[in-house]
Amino acid sequence: MSTGDQRDMLGRMQALLPSGWFGDAPPVLTALLNGFAAILANVYTVLMYAKAQLRIATATDGVLDLISADFFGPNLPRKTSESDTAFRNRITINLFRERATRKAVVDVLTMLTGRAPLIIEPSRPDDTGGYGIACGYGVAGAYGSLLLPYQAFITAYRPIGTGIPYVAGYGSSPSGYSIASRGEYASLSMVQESVSDADIYSAIDSVMPAGTIAWTRING
Repeated sequence: MSTGDQRDMLGRMQALLPSGWFGDAPPVLTALLNGFAAILANVYTVLMYAKAQLRIATATDGVLDLISADFFGPNLPRKTSESDTAFRNRITINLFRERATRKAVVDVLTMLTGRAPLIIEPSRPDDTGGYGIACGYGVAGAYGSLLLPYQAFITAYRPIGTGIPYVAGYGSSPSGYSIASRGEYASLSMVQESVSDADIYSAIDSVMPAGTIAWTRING
């Protein structure tokens, strides 16, 4: 028995009955009270569910989608087959994410793709190199310019792919044409990443400060 279930509700109502009126276990009265207890247990379940939806930390199901839409509009939808726990974590992270800094760009792309981006700010000597700072053509540093204020060149990287699960590669011993194996004809649609290029652009845009430009390229 747990709080709010049918047995709990039945016990609560039986405890309110006058002592000695109905005997120890009156079958008709018990059946009648069980009916009321079942209804009250359902009401309690709905009440607890509604209470849980009032906080992001305990919200579930479609309510999480509504919370995401309230805070982020269409920019943070639930991923295909994403669990409530994973979606809730993404919502919480994005609510309190650092923004408007170089570190914010690095953090958001690293979390999204698992790979840190390369960022070059033309007006930042630590990126371009300079007198007394390591630099060399084709070795270190980049072209700098004070004519490009509030701009950065970002090289983002797609997540490292994992191939097609449970399917052997061409020429590998488990796979063979017309024999029992784990080989099969494959298409590019089977190896598409869960993180799209649009997701990467959107992630950068979500943390860049207003009035800046992020020239972005995406490498595999």
